[in-house]
Amino acid sequence: MKIVALIPDLMDKSRLSSQPGAHQIEFVGSAALLPIVATGADLVLVDLSRPGVADVLSAVVESCDRVIGFAPHVEDATMAWALSAGAEVLPRSKFFRRAAELLTD
Repeated sequence: MKIVALIPDLMDKSRLSSQPGAHQIEFVGSAALLPIVATGADLVLVDLSRPGVADVLSAVVESCDRVIGFAPHVEDATMAWALSAGAEVLPRSKFFRRAAELLTD
């Protein structure tokens, strides 16, 4: 299973890396690299609050099986555009609560 993640925050990356199945994740450092690295991925995880994500999300959704984005629950506009681009969207807290489940679905 190919899993790609754009989660540059070290604390968030650490939280995700501690989950079962996380050894499969290929972390990407910038939104500009995401469409290239994520092509054909089974799962892409995206911190929607990162610079450049809005510019590449539609292309990533088109080239991958499943894209899940997360953002703080107060960022309604961010979550709305990600949904309209075709991504599944979760509030940040729910994303990390369900991380193990998401990695094994």
